[in-house]
Amino acid sequence: MYEKRMTIGAMDCDALGHMNMSRYFAACNAAGFEMQNSIGWPAGATRDGRRLSFAVVHLESDFLAEVLEGQVITVSVGVAQFGRSSATFVYTITAEDGTPVFTARWKSVLMDLDTRKSAPIPEDLKQALPLIPDRLS
Repeated sequence: MYEKRMTIGAMDCDALGHMNMSRYFAACNAAGFEMQNSIGWPAGATRDGRRLSFAVVHLESDFLAEVLEGQVITVSVGVAQFGRSSATFVYTITAEDGTPVFTARWKSVLMDLDTRKSAPIPEDLKQALPLIPDRLS
């Protein structure tokens, strides 16, 4: 799994005093893009003459515990399953003590950014992405 640590700031929190739901998704999105960068597939970059990137088409999530300002969290991401042009990304956000606070499963389609249509996932991209068991099922 790819992991990204971050500290929750005041701007991440809402009027209820905890991390706003939109920030959970933003943290997962940032970790996913960083993972793509780390394996040499930056989102939107031209590779082999094509600009490819994953786009979310379905999302399931569970909020398990509050996250407050000042807490350090870790966002973990990996791929649980591949289809011809889709991948199921699994995200877990944990508190500093390892307690899960959020889980999500995002089905994404690889999109050709020039044609704006789905594209088959190249084998070298599949090999580069961290394949993990889907423990959220």
